[in-house]
Amino acid sequence: MARKINFHWNLRQLMAAHDLWKTTDLIPLLAERGVSLSPAQIYRLVGDKPDRLSMKTLAALCDILSCTPADLIDPYVESSGRRLAAGETNVIDVRPDYRPERARIVDDE
Repeated sequence: MARKINFHWNLRQLMAAHDLWKTTDLIPLLAERGVSLSPAQIYRLVGDKPDRLSMKTLAALCDILSCTPADLIDPYVESSGRRLAAGETNVIDVRPDYRPERARIVDDE
């Protein structure tokens, strides 16, 4: 089974850390570095996880925010979400020799 890789996109958090609260604040900063994106493209870049991103744009964002690509992109492995077969459990038995004592209910009378 293939592993599914996904990532957290931290651009909005890094922008907030640098007091950049509006997406339009990035337009002149990117333009200074030779990257021209429309306001709609920047809005999508900040608000959504990008499927594709040019290396020039990534380098410009890292320069603007004084960060590395690892600060912008936080990869993780998604859980498989597959269904369990009959008799299969997703509980890991850490101590297989341990069995709890059977409880006895005693009436007060």
